[in-house]
Amino acid sequence: MEKPSNIGVLEEFRLDFAECWRQLPNKALFFVLLGAWIALFHFLGNSTLGFLKTHSLLKWMYLVSQPSDHGNDDGHALAVPFVVLGLFWWKRKELMAVQFQTWLPGLAILGFGLFVHILGFFVQQPRISIVGLFTGIYGLMGLAWGPSWLRRSFFPFCLFMFCVPLGTLAQPITLRLRIWVCQIVEFLSSNLLAIDVIRDGTNLKDPAGRYGYDVAAACSGIRSLSVTLGLGLIYGVLSFRNPWKRVAMVASGFPLAVLGNVVRLMSIVIAAEIGGQEAGSTVHEGGPMGIWSLLPYVPVFLGLLLVGHWLRDREVEPNLALEVKAT
Repeated sequence: MEKPSNIGVLEEFRLDFAECWRQLPNKALFFVLLGAWIALFHFLGNSTLGFLKTHSLLKWMYLVSQPSDHGNDDGHALAVPFVVLGLFWWKRKELMAVQFQTWLPGLAILGFGLFVHILGFFVQQPRISIVGLFTGIYGLMGLAWGPSWLRRSFFPFCLFMFCVPLGTLAQPITLRLRIWVCQIVEFLSSNLLAIDVIRDGTNLKDPAGRYGYDVAAACSGIRSLSVTLGLGLIYGVLSFRNPWKRVAMVASGFPLAVLGNVVRLMSIVIAAEIGGQEAGSTVHEGGPMGIWSLLPYVPVFLGLLLVGHWLRDREVEPNLALEVKAT
């Protein structure tokens, strides 16, 4: 259906949505089963009635993503469903072009998701049940729309893994990140900037005692790591069709997150060297309008752009080689 050329953005969205809705088969099958699946996790989703007294896994997920005394490392989970829906909408033409079919093996994926949830329910691990929740939704899509749909929606759907809160499970990761960052900052300060910094575990201090900072668990960079991995996956989905290039974009998030945290901690040490503890604390707290808190993401964004550019060049070079060989 051809759209008028003078329509607004909202009207264009409405027409596109109506067209996709018209083409999508088995809507009643999918949404009825989806409603029943969601109801299961709402009424019988959580068996741990301790600090968060709710049987609803959905409410449990919402509550654990709220800010607390330990930080807000899982707050990004609230935005993930909207990002996934946005990526599905961005891929709508590709998804609408697949061969739709009712695919019974999707029931096996759904059954596996139910098994995972039952396991998580009985061992009182809601995180396991979250995996079961999204596995079941993936299986329902396969049942209603077929394996081609699943293949083309796999990478956007992977973003739902960021809905699983890490909580205390992240401690082994955060400790290692804190030690790595402190070791790198100590090396750079002493060998490149001639700043005397003593490292004691995750504590960095001036030998004269003018300043000292402990890289606590809340400052470990696990939040920036989650954001960086998510951005890498989104960039990979939007820019590349080759699975290994998407994986490469995600994998680049690990060193880039460490680099971003090193930049942040180095800026604190340099500010403290110039202006003492108070100046370093100002940078640590974000400064005016929180501008310093954005500093770790500068190398992350630039790094992702560079990795993406390098991967696109890998697509061009084989084509040039073929042209040279042909001539």
